[in-house]
Amino acid sequence: MRTLAIVPVKRFELAKSRLHAALEPQQRRRLAEAMVSDVLATLRSCESLEAVVLVTNEAAVAATATAHGATVLADAAESGQSAAALVGVHHALAAGYERALLVPGDCPALAATELDELLESAPPAPSVTIVSDRHGTGTNALLLTPANAIEPSFGPGSFARHRDAAHGAGARWHVAEPPGLLLDIDTPEDLAALRESAAAGPRTRTVLSQI
Repeated sequence: MRTLAIVPVKRFELAKSRLHAALEPQQRRRLAEAMVSDVLATLRSCESLEAVVLVTNEAAVAATATAHGATVLADAAESGQSAAALVGVHHALAAGYERALLVPGDCPALAATELDELLESAPPAPSVTIVSDRHGTGTNALLLTPANAIEPSFGPGSFARHRDAAHGAGARWHVAEPPGLLLDIDTPEDLAALRESAAAGPRTRTVLSQI
């Protein structure tokens, strides 16, 4: 089944504002860039994914994405993660992909084997696989079969919204818990958990050792 990974990424000066108490602006920028690089490297090594799209207006990460063989789409409106994800979804539909995996750029512990298992265990169409955040209320990733099975609605309380949207669309819904996707880095507490983790990607580990 042709699967496209979609990674929405904010401009770095807009990203990780909730880490301001733990990191200086330049440190937040370095960490955000390293995490995106590790996520892209993992996605490109995942055998079950045909291609990767990055939706962003951040020039630095666009160059990194191109180096990893990913397609870069402009996030012209910069209206948030859900709107950026929809840019990727529209691309997936136009290009004939059968499903879309929406993945954040701040899960640097992500492993390709976890993604292969997630994709292999997904229910047939129409279906929605939801990966919650580690608190169980947000959404860190969505696998949509077909790519427009539901409209993404990320943010606080999004797990319930995505579950209800799947019900409303008559789609099967399934919860997956790949460890590397449960930890996204938004708060000082998330950063502390990442520092304690042995699973962070190499670029992220290097930056963490320097800040």
